[in-house]
Amino acid sequence: MSLETQVMSFMKDAMKNKDEALLRGLRAIKAEIIKAKTEPGANGTISEDGEMKLLQKLVKQRKDSLAIYEQQNRPDLAIKESEEIAIIEKFLPAQMSEEEVKAAVQAIVTELGAAGPQDLGKVMGVATKKLAGQADGKVISAVAKAILTP
Repeated sequence: MSLETQVMSFMKDAMKNKDEALLRGLRAIKAEIIKAKTEPGANGTISEDGEMKLLQKLVKQRKDSLAIYEQQNRPDLAIKESEEIAIIEKFLPAQMSEEEVKAAVQAIVTELGAAGPQDLGKVMGVATKKLAGQADGKVISAVAKAILTP
């Protein structure tokens, strides 16, 4: 079942139950899907990989906003953002723990024969493709730097 079909199904339930937070999060996802489908060259469809990137982008945007709202001491807006993050993350695959990311990045470093910080670009290129949707890019970067720095 496509992401759009899932979102529409959940939206119907959210409307029936008058769940404003869920509805807000689902509407954000739906809006991004429509936007992605109407972009030039999209041909009215989105691949599964494209759907995952879209969801990751939405989560990242909300996390950035959440950090700003917390700095500005706006708990009312921060709560809304954290609710939307939780809703959007339900559609993403389970995130890897930091230990799992370390093990995966270490395997990539060994596989590539990376020796130091100068090989960070190679490692990051492979790691971000291999761990796409399973780990945040910032976490992957931090782990790779820690492993490659003596």
